[in-house]
Amino acid sequence: MATNDKLKNQLASRTSNKPAPVADTIEAYMKKMAPRFAEVLPKHMDMERMSRIALTTIRTNPKLLEATVPSLMGAVMQAVQLGLEPGLLGHCYLLPFKNNKAGTTDVQFIIGYKGMIDLARRSGHIQSIYAHAVYQNDDFEYELGLHPQLTHKPSFGERGEFIGAYAVAHFKDGGYQMEFMPKSEIEKRRGRSKSKDFGPWKTDYEEMAKKTVVRAMFKYLPISIEVQAQAQQDEVVRKDITADPEYIEADAVEINMGNVIETEPEESNGDIPDSLV
Repeated sequence: MATNDKLKNQLASRTSNKPAPVADTIEAYMKKMAPRFAEVLPKHMDMERMSRIALTTIRTNPKLLEATVPSLMGAVMQAVQLGLEPGLLGHCYLLPFKNNKAGTTDVQFIIGYKGMIDLARRSGHIQSIYAHAVYQNDDFEYELGLHPQLTHKPSFGERGEFIGAYAVAHFKDGGYQMEFMPKSEIEKRRGRSKSKDFGPWKTDYEEMAKKTVVRAMFKYLPISIEVQAQAQQDEVVRKDITADPEYIEADAVEINMGNVIETEPEESNGDIPDSLV
């Protein structure tokens, strides 16, 4: 009898020492960082909602659960700082990438097309901002100079091939800013993307084109330097990572797979870095 009790105690001890599921560990990290998140979250956002959305995004993408905790928490922190909700709304995305140098899976924060529009509107100086794709059979005129002009009448029939995209921002003081980018220039930007041959560049080309031209216009808008820096991260290719299709959930990158900022990977033992706590 004593022997049976001893075995039961040993089994109970082993069970209690069994590592917690990764998702539960991530949730514990999120709770630990909640006070810091709350400090940087914009006033119009709700911390409880943001945490719930971030956790749901992480739990529903197995590859995110395989990522290093510092890179995952860092990406969540960027989303919190900008007040952009990750996931299917298209504001921003937490994308897993294979870090070739470190041999780990890291997470990159990417601003989405809708997120960029939201950030621009939040500045308080922009009345409206929008972007449209232009096709060969559309009635389109674009002129620069002392009096820039842009006229676009989409064709109601067969629109033909895609030829470019433009973005327009109207300011509350009556001024405006516009940007047009032909397909050749958009393709150059696409060529710098690790995801140029799959993901949204294949499934949502028009939306990616609009995002590209809005991003190019950002530097002329009355938006904070910090927000502009975040928006321009997609312009830089990080050479030590690979965007592998199997690491990307199709419904999680609807229109927002971009490039990632070039930085050297940090060595990590899996703990949250002090700078994030």
